[in-house]
Amino acid sequence: MAVFRPLLMTATTLTLSVAAALPLAGQGSQQQPIFRSATRTVPIYATVTDAQGRLVPDLEQKDFEVFDDGTRVDVSLFENVVQPITVVVMLDTSGSMTMNLELLKQAATQFVIRLLPDDRARVGSFSDKIRVSPPDFTGDRDELMRILREDIQFGNPTALWDATEASMEALKDMQGRRVVLVFTDGADTYSRRSQGDILTRARAEEFMIYAIGLRSQMRGQGVTRPDPGLRKVAEETGGGYFELRRTDELNSTFTRVASELHSQYALGFTPQAMDGKVHKLEVRVTQPGLVARARKSYVAK
Repeated sequence: MAVFRPLLMTATTLTLSVAAALPLAGQGSQQQPIFRSATRTVPIYATVTDAQGRLVPDLEQKDFEVFDDGTRVDVSLFENVVQPITVVVMLDTSGSMTMNLELLKQAATQFVIRLLPDDRARVGSFSDKIRVSPPDFTGDRDELMRILREDIQFGNPTALWDATEASMEALKDMQGRRVVLVFTDGADTYSRRSQGDILTRARAEEFMIYAIGLRSQMRGQGVTRPDPGLRKVAEETGGGYFELRRTDELNSTFTRVASELHSQYALGFTPQAMDGKVHKLEVRVTQPGLVARARKSYVAK
């Protein structure tokens, strides 16, 4: 078990984030990397939904348009098959989660049991301390569920952004889609890192962040809300953001995240200029009524 002890500073908000990045194929996977190229290929993973929010499968390359700083570019790579993921599931176990922790564990278990054979994961928790287990990424779902049952511990402060940073640090040497899935029910009260720090690193190193936030009621303190910065980080990196009002939505939301990650389209293009700058990205679907969600920027390096 790795234990990270964040420094005391800052105040922000915390939530569940899934960070995912996009270069090659999952470690331990038999599948060959899809972004192997002699030139730089910018990888994009896109989630497509219809007007009712349902996932849309079976689109073709011709159904997508990609824009780099407003200029349409040629899509040089397209895959519509399940790509392995490497994910850290990072859960808020601060004091405000005391009454809901068992429900959260059950919901995270719904995500774990939906991991596919080539997926790899670790489970983390954060409060005043940040823990990530087991020591290495694993596809052993029984071990991950055991960690959820036995190794998740309570604390008091909430180190949301430091926990997201620790998740990315754990993922940094992995290949393929690297995802951080973060859950929280309140504001960051203990982090050294800021939301801006997290977004900068996620963009530069191509992590995908999913975030689940829960509005919760604490006795004598009213309703707490997750950090508004979570939505920005998730949307910018191509992950989903879900803000829940009821604990009975937890199971279906964790299940939804697993479904999205196993239903994403992989696209790639070769940038015209390697200028080291941040470029805006936009992915459009040409079929009426459909919307693509993908990362909104990349660093041309």
